[in-house]
Amino acid sequence: MFYYLFTHLQESGFPGVRLMDYITFRSGAAFVLAMLIAVFVGRIVIDRLQRMQVGELIRNLDLEGQMKKTGTPTMGGIIIIISIVVPCLLVGNLSNIYMLLMLLTTVWLGLIGFLDDYKKFSKRNKDGIAGKYKIIGQVGIAVIVAVTMFLNPSMTIVENREVMNETTHEVEEVIYEGAEVKSPATTIPFVKNHNLDYSVLTGWMGDHAETGGWIVFFLVTIFIVTATSNGANLNDGLDGLCSGLSAISGVALAVMAYLGGNMIYSAYLNIMYVPGSSELVVYMSAFIGALVGFLWYNAFPAQVFMGDTGSLTLGGVLAVFAILIHKELLLPILCLLFYVEDLSVVLQVAYFKRTGGKRIFKMTPLHHHFQKPGNAGINALIQRPLAAIPESKIVVRFWIIGIILAAITFVTLKIR
Repeated sequence: MFYYLFTHLQESGFPGVRLMDYITFRSGAAFVLAMLIAVFVGRIVIDRLQRMQVGELIRNLDLEGQMKKTGTPTMGGIIIIISIVVPCLLVGNLSNIYMLLMLLTTVWLGLIGFLDDYKKFSKRNKDGIAGKYKIIGQVGIAVIVAVTMFLNPSMTIVENREVMNETTHEVEEVIYEGAEVKSPATTIPFVKNHNLDYSVLTGWMGDHAETGGWIVFFLVTIFIVTATSNGANLNDGLDGLCSGLSAISGVALAVMAYLGGNMIYSAYLNIMYVPGSSELVVYMSAFIGALVGFLWYNAFPAQVFMGDTGSLTLGGVLAVFAILIHKELLLPILCLLFYVEDLSVVLQVAYFKRTGGKRIFKMTPLHHHFQKPGNAGINALIQRPLAAIPESKIVVRFWIIGIILAAITFVTLKIR
């Protein structure tokens, strides 16, 4: 709204109207607006949830302080979604396809999570909608994103090429030549030419290799979206854990979107240039601001939980954002903790069934493993740490690991 209003006022010569032309200004405005909305609207939403008695149902898993959380308002993801969408509508460029896809992803996954939370609340048990319906919803948005990237003519990339000095064999400059191309190419870490076109994997298809590359891209998109969304959902088990880690990942992705959407910075880092993707920085700034504001109430001891309304949305948003800036294969580093949470549950269930009741971890998802004391009668392969770790310390340590992973992700852009 403000973006188009200021654009219209530019002809009048009104002072300051050109500020909306700058991604940095609109991103800063989106961050501040989202944070303020989360703080002030959040209080209203929490009070409303308390009056409606939308409280978390807690199963007694013999964890320290666990039962004290019974009745804490859930569905707080509504606060996050409102705080993201409103600033984007106010200062975002709604003619930008990248912005539109991110808003669609936010609302789409938020609706799935809301339906899950609502069913839990209405039935007064922990069983929400069936897992297969969550997967269908996640696959659905992944397919929409992939098909749009394939069909939309404005979603292109410009490949980078190194110009070498024949004497020193060092890179003199990075140039971008040729027209913008439609390609499923992505960035991969720790290799010299770190652009991978998925069609390389389908070269055996001959003339249809490019089509095969897009098919591989579709499958990767589906896997990344579902794995990251479910990983964030499993990670949301301690106060402030998922929101803090998501904010850290959001900062890293926002910086990568800004660099990849600017030809000068792309050339400096020798990464592909994605025209038009810089608008995503505005979205991600709102995302980060919303999470910072939400942490005001979600930090230990939490006054509200995000529920599936928030956690399913956060993971899916991070995944789709990375896909849009062609950095999805960096997510296994950046969002490693989400995938570890996924893997811990899969391994635990498989091992439990295979051994007839034995466990690998004291408890999963993995963050709960650290809340259980070792040698407490649990038949688990891994008993350490022997002493239970306080919830707040586990959260902060996970945040620290998240920051380290974000730093490593950036390092991969220069180490090739």
